[in-house]
Amino acid sequence: MRTINDIAEEYEFLEGDERYRLLIELGRELDPMPDALKTEATQVKGCSASVWVYPMRDGDRLHFLADSNAAITKGIVALVIAAVQDRPAAEVAATDIAECLERFDLRNQLSSNRTQGVPNMISLIRETAGRIAAEG
Repeated sequence: MRTINDIAEEYEFLEGDERYRLLIELGRELDPMPDALKTEATQVKGCSASVWVYPMRDGDRLHFLADSNAAITKGIVALVIAAVQDRPAAEVAATDIAECLERFDLRNQLSSNRTQGVPNMISLIRETAGRIAAEG
């Protein structure tokens, strides 16, 4: 998966529909999420589309599986995850993901429907990471 910085550099050179295409492409690059993991417990609340996020531990690092039933939303999910993918749980919990996303100006680029669940997605990821970090 590309880093958030690599994605931001590419995104800054694009406009309008090209940005949508990049988001859709990012969504396609996510690791496949098995349907068995798409449960009430992994579903992000408050999203206009269905979104699921599932953390997997690899030592002290977290690797997230995620999916959505909407292509652009799935791209936004990929963007959020790119900010924290494969990092230590304590680092993920401390990361200001919203700040990482500011460079993308999603509020002005996308409809409010598409971005309304982003804070909930960020909260779910950070809270999960904090709980895992505390477990050691």
